[in-house]
Amino acid sequence: MVALLWKVFKILLMALGAALLLASLLFLGANAWVLAQTQARIQHSLPLCGPEQVGIVFGTSHWTRSGVRNPHFDARINAASRLIRLGRVEHLLLSGDNRTRYYNEPVTMWRDLRGQHVRHEDMTLDYAGFSTFDTLARARDVFGVEQALLVTQSWHLPRALFIADALGVEAVGCAAPERPVAGLWRLQVREWLARASTVGDLYLWGREPYFLGPVEPLEIAPQIWNAIMIDGTLNGVGSDGDEPGE
Repeated sequence: MVALLWKVFKILLMALGAALLLASLLFLGANAWVLAQTQARIQHSLPLCGPEQVGIVFGTSHWTRSGVRNPHFDARINAASRLIRLGRVEHLLLSGDNRTRYYNEPVTMWRDLRGQHVRHEDMTLDYAGFSTFDTLARARDVFGVEQALLVTQSWHLPRALFIADALGVEAVGCAAPERPVAGLWRLQVREWLARASTVGDLYLWGREPYFLGPVEPLEIAPQIWNAIMIDGTLNGVGSDGDEPGE
């Protein structure tokens, strides 16, 4: 009896080991696939990004759990603002989470960009960008974006570009410059897990966006930056006190 139980235990142990090995190989393979498909399309220097008509800025929380400003949020906003000033993009699609009245990523991005003198007419707010997948699906199906510059951190861009490819959006990535911050390794580990999950979302269980809604094609306003740039500053822009949607 003991010998039989030991034999069953060894079979179960071997099966578990084989399952773990297979899962590890699939996990590493999915990440390798995502990285191999996208790394060549990531630009790390803002002046060399684009040019593209539309830049998609991915939302994240304005604050960290410890109650300080989120450096990743600031990096995306600063990058988006500079891309507009450099003329590397003409219009920004600000996409983020707005699940409750007390948490609104797109409006927070809009306000910070207005504070950096980005014109109201150069921004469109997407209030249902609940995830990277939702942001890109809505960019295509709601806002009619076929080609775009994706603005976010370098560790996030491979997944975003991979999703864009699967959705048929022609995209390149622009990495938001940022300084070293504590806890970055946690985000990078989470991103490895998210990449593997994304492969399943796209090619196994057919993920759909949480919410689409009516089609709202982007309205691209004429650019006037060369006329208003004086000594590296913007004069008379961004002071009209308008609100998004007005």
